[in-house]
Amino acid sequence: MPSHIENPDVVLIGSGVMSANLGALLKRLDPKLRIQVYEAADELAFESSNGWNNAGTGHAGICELSYTPKREADGTVKVQKVIDIFQEFEQTLQFWAHAVSSGMIDHPHEFINPVQHLSFVQGADEVDYLKARYAGMSKHHFFASMEFATDRAKIGAWAPLLTDGRDPAMPIAATKMDGGTDINFGVLSRKLLAWLGKQEGCSVLASTKVVDLKRGGPSSSSAASWHVTTRNLKTGEEHTVTTKFVFVGAGGGSILLLQKAGLPEAKGLGGFPIGGHWLVCDKPEIVARHQAKVYGQNLPEAPTMAVPHLDTRILDGKKTLLFGPFGAWTTRFLHRTGSWTDLPRSVKPHNLMTLLKIAATNFSLVKYLMQQGTQSMADRMEVMHIFYPNAKAEDWKLVDGGIRVQAIKKTDGEAGIVHFGTEVLTSADKSMSALLGASPGASVCVNIDLEVIKNCFPHLVSGPEGKKRLEAIIPTYGTDYRKPELASKFNELAITARRQLKLI
Repeated sequence: MPSHIENPDVVLIGSGVMSANLGALLKRLDPKLRIQVYEAADELAFESSNGWNNAGTGHAGICELSYTPKREADGTVKVQKVIDIFQEFEQTLQFWAHAVSSGMIDHPHEFINPVQHLSFVQGADEVDYLKARYAGMSKHHFFASMEFATDRAKIGAWAPLLTDGRDPAMPIAATKMDGGTDINFGVLSRKLLAWLGKQEGCSVLASTKVVDLKRGGPSSSSAASWHVTTRNLKTGEEHTVTTKFVFVGAGGGSILLLQKAGLPEAKGLGGFPIGGHWLVCDKPEIVARHQAKVYGQNLPEAPTMAVPHLDTRILDGKKTLLFGPFGAWTTRFLHRTGSWTDLPRSVKPHNLMTLLKIAATNFSLVKYLMQQGTQSMADRMEVMHIFYPNAKAEDWKLVDGGIRVQAIKKTDGEAGIVHFGTEVLTSADKSMSALLGASPGASVCVNIDLEVIKNCFPHLVSGPEGKKRLEAIIPTYGTDYRKPELASKFNELAITARRQLKLI
């Protein structure tokens, strides 16, 4: 049985994809580091990283229209964000490829598989938008293989469910790239944590909840540390370790843990939980006809994390179709170990006004979530028919899609609850970092974790030696492959990584 590491150098709270990759990266960069992972649930990576609780999309900016939401006054679409995301996702793939080729993890098909990525729209205005988006993206070497079509037969050849039974008078358009992926982030996380747990000076403990975080030294001191107290949820036994660095990667539980830590940087921070559901089809004759992830435009009032899509997924070793997500109102911050009291307990004097202001200016979103939670199957099928006109309710079942907690900051003002992507909060003394935000999240986890390492462990990556150390495990690190003159070298590295991951 694994036991606590006494006085670890690093404590990772949560066993999701962020913690798993950060732990693996740190141990790879410095094999002498002592690393302790704590997970409150009985199983590892079964909250947001669990395959059923996310879209499984390798968010490379290919098909997600929310990253390029509108046309400019001149009719063009700004595509810099998707170019940036593509490069960040590539760093993630490069590290996973290294993990496979070096024997850290095995059987990549168990967590990553190739699937084409499509964007799909209908209506003349949306067709013009997608055409402009394609024009902007296809100019860049990252997206040179992207195809655009308005021809119904061609789109039907890509994804037959999109065109069967559709009104022939309605203009439609789609873009396609064959280099997309379907990822089970939960399986990947468990593989990385299994490797980490076997390394000298490392331990991964489930059913172990962090119940207190207290500073063990002055925040201005080089000896700054944290006392981390945990409770074994099976035995009730409590244990405290002292560490120099804490990473809070606890998903929805991060807000409450930051409040326990009393971090000044977290003052005014609140959280807004959003539940989710999927419609799932396992009928072999339907599943076999759809080999793609298809994203459309988000519906009015829906948060960007609820953009509808029709996805091929490989979960529990079986190919299936998911459609959604559909939002739902909840006050829980975690699906498995959360409580209905999570939201009320998170309201403090320092964040009360922020939460009240956001509630007042985002009533339409709250109303949307409550309506989503009370939708009938007929209501949900009406949304699906935008993508799959011939869909029948009897072929689909509703399943829980987990919970996301959107962090709300004082600076959010009237901009809306869900308006920024993945973000990391780091203490002034660099002794604690916490993951906040949502999409593209897991897909760019290695890029995010590298930022944490650069901020909090600069000695591991600074100077020629640090760069050489990182390039050995992430060949694209330290070079801006967005530059056109580097297209050939980038393609060479990308092909190598995909071969190692058995994607080609």
